[in-house]
Amino acid sequence: MRSIALLPVIILLAMLPVGAADVPTGTVTDGVFSDSRIFPGTTRQYSVYVPAQYDADEPANLMVFMDGKNYVRAGGAFRVPEVFDDLIHQQAMPVTIAVFVNPGTIPATKPGAKDRSNRSLEYDSLGDRYATFLVDEFLPVALKALNVSQDADRRAVCGISSGGICAFTVAWEKPQQFGKVLSHIGSFTNIRGGWAYPGLIRKTKDDPKPIKVYLQEGKDDLNNLHGNWPLGNHDMAAALQFAGYHYKLVITEGGHSAKWGGEVFPDALRWLWSDDSQPTVIPPTQTKPQWQPHPDAIAKDSVPQGTVEQMEPWESKVFSGTVRDWAIYVPAQYKSEQPAALMVFQDGERMRDVNGRWRIPTVFDNLIARGEMPPTIAVFINPGHDKSKPRRGNKSSNRGFEYDSLGDRYTRFLLEEILPQVQQRYNISSDPAMRAIGGSSSGAICAFTAAWQRPDQFGKVYSNVGSFTNLRGGNVYPALVRKTEPKPIRVYMSDTSGDVDNAFGSWPWANQRMASALKYMGYDIRFDWAEGYAHNADFGSSRFPDAMKWLWRSETHTPVLDTSGDLRGDLTLLNLLIPGQSWEIVASDLGFADAPCCDADGNFIYSDMKAPAVYRVSATDGKQTLIAKESVSGLMLGPDGLLYGCQGAQDRVISIDPESGAVNVVATGVKPNDLAVTADGMILITETRSKQVTRIDPQTGATTVVDTGITRPNGIALSGDGGTLAVSDSGGEHTWTFRVNPDGSLDAKMPTMPMRLAIDAKGDFKFNEPPPYLTASRGDGMAVDAAGRYYVTSAVGVQIFDPTGRPCGVLPTPDPTQPLTSCTLAGTNRDYLYITNGSTVYRRKLTIR
Repeated sequence: MRSIALLPVIILLAMLPVGAADVPTGTVTDGVFSDSRIFPGTTRQYSVYVPAQYDADEPANLMVFMDGKNYVRAGGAFRVPEVFDDLIHQQAMPVTIAVFVNPGTIPATKPGAKDRSNRSLEYDSLGDRYATFLVDEFLPVALKALNVSQDADRRAVCGISSGGICAFTVAWEKPQQFGKVLSHIGSFTNIRGGWAYPGLIRKTKDDPKPIKVYLQEGKDDLNNLHGNWPLGNHDMAAALQFAGYHYKLVITEGGHSAKWGGEVFPDALRWLWSDDSQPTVIPPTQTKPQWQPHPDAIAKDSVPQGTVEQMEPWESKVFSGTVRDWAIYVPAQYKSEQPAALMVFQDGERMRDVNGRWRIPTVFDNLIARGEMPPTIAVFINPGHDKSKPRRGNKSSNRGFEYDSLGDRYTRFLLEEILPQVQQRYNISSDPAMRAIGGSSSGAICAFTAAWQRPDQFGKVYSNVGSFTNLRGGNVYPALVRKTEPKPIRVYMSDTSGDVDNAFGSWPWANQRMASALKYMGYDIRFDWAEGYAHNADFGSSRFPDAMKWLWRSETHTPVLDTSGDLRGDLTLLNLLIPGQSWEIVASDLGFADAPCCDADGNFIYSDMKAPAVYRVSATDGKQTLIAKESVSGLMLGPDGLLYGCQGAQDRVISIDPESGAVNVVATGVKPNDLAVTADGMILITETRSKQVTRIDPQTGATTVVDTGITRPNGIALSGDGGTLAVSDSGGEHTWTFRVNPDGSLDAKMPTMPMRLAIDAKGDFKFNEPPPYLTASRGDGMAVDAAGRYYVTSAVGVQIFDPTGRPCGVLPTPDPTQPLTSCTLAGTNRDYLYITNGSTVYRRKLTIR
């Protein structure tokens, strides 16, 4: 009876405006935390709100806010203390202490150096590092003398943008500590791998984590180098719903701003803290419209018909122990003296059935006859089947492994086994613009993988209901596309809202994320979309002839780039690369090129280690001259005008006078790999085998070990202001950064830059798992440009990072058959990136701003 009597009062209080005069006001106190072992060298401000109703004898609820200053600020979008005052007074939420914590900053100690933000490393990284920092280091200090509940259901985390994904990560990693999450415009994108969450969430369906999640997203949120925020949040919501989480998705007006999150913030708190709140339920949209073949999929007596030849079953060497059926379509217009176009189709038997949905031979007959596509030989190839296993109907045992796996194995199978057989019979063009590959579902992601791996062989891709999901790690593709130099491939995609949503992903959201990524990067992309349907060929086959006309059109694509979604600190590849500019050869037929650097006039300098020789290439006319007959693995110009070089084989560091070629020994008893020289002339070297960084005083030759423990320290570079040192790890997964202090010591060591890793072609491609990555990045030589980007050579190419360590993208190696050892920026404006790639030196011009 008592609760019923209070109900009208509660309703009346709920109508009171925020900050009403008769509402008790809590207190806010401020503090500074600078004693972290997990994020060494960082300092951060924080505030603690204690409501007026707090009773030290009763444990209060807890809510932690990342980017705390944005939430605690009076007059801001959220005004958390005022909202808490009101809702606690209304009894619309429990008595709750709020902690507002800012991201860490690494204060510079060298004169003229800038402080460095640690926000992205802390907030955008997956894993338990930040959650452990909160629970073990920070909260015991911030909550000292306060009585806070240890019940996870009474503890929440909240954040905006990168703070939003951080809040989710904290609860995901420590659900025994935090049972509630409030995310505003959360960055579930590829800043540092957050794209992976939908796949991870779905894997917990049989045992969901005990967390309650509220997602607010603006319908016009960002679309930039890191991802598409609205699609990322929708994909998250679909995963949470599939796995049975108690969640709510609220799509508001607006974009990447706190304004709209602030407007719904009180309602979000009511939902989050209520025991009776209802989850969002997004209904399925599958339909089955009546299917009719496209007019161009119907045979016409007046049209010459090609032939389909059934080939002998193929036993593969790449996929050992498998056998498969395959067939070749040859158009009536084929002439042996003229190279024909080529198109390869996965799941070939189904795609070539002239009485089925696709009817590709008939479509090709009609389009080729009208000149709407070139005479094209089609290869219809089925997935392999293990010869030792009995068949179950038409299913092939090796389909998922071959089609869904990332890497180059299936591409090698085509190029080394199947296509040579076709080329023995027919004259096929070697021009990638005349070679296409396509498929549906897993066959579609397989087609994209083949072109992605070998754009020099396949310049066109057809994808219907593509499985860009977590069957075997294919959900990474939208993230890779946005951060890889665009490849010369044309892509047609089709999908529907009724496509499958299962344990491995949401096909509709995955395909939308993929199409959005390709469009952002300026690819020649067409994406046909329809509401309803299902995971089948109905919609795709009805559009297939139109797709072929578009795919094979002769029109030259002009990229339309829109970087308006990139924020001020987002250094997208699109603004760095110059359209039409690629790698050009500077020097070739060398023994082994390494040690690139630049002199004060912008001239490029490098070593041919096998000659041995150190050369200078003029920035004005490209003329090459010999400086000295020395072999060095690292080289840099010092403030005294001398070149300093690493000679690990001789246990020494030397100096070279670039004018006279005179060589002097600077230090001995060291095994240097690469080096950097500070503005005051100190030399920092990596000693790879000893796992250490060593400082050398060039005046005395004295050495001091300044860091140990990196697996294989290799490349080394200083930021433009000299306050940060970066060291690559050829044997690990990160490039590390340090703060450089006035006395030359290093501290604040953290794995700031996550390196993209190469796929291990010989690894185990497990179902519903990421592909097997090599754990050694082969991170090597480094350079830093005027905008503060770091360039790190590696097994997958030149990896580029912004000043805070966020990945910007990768420039693939010009010659992947040769080792990519190092890089530098040279030229009169320092706007040419030079790389040493085995026996060749390349360069390309960039827009550095």
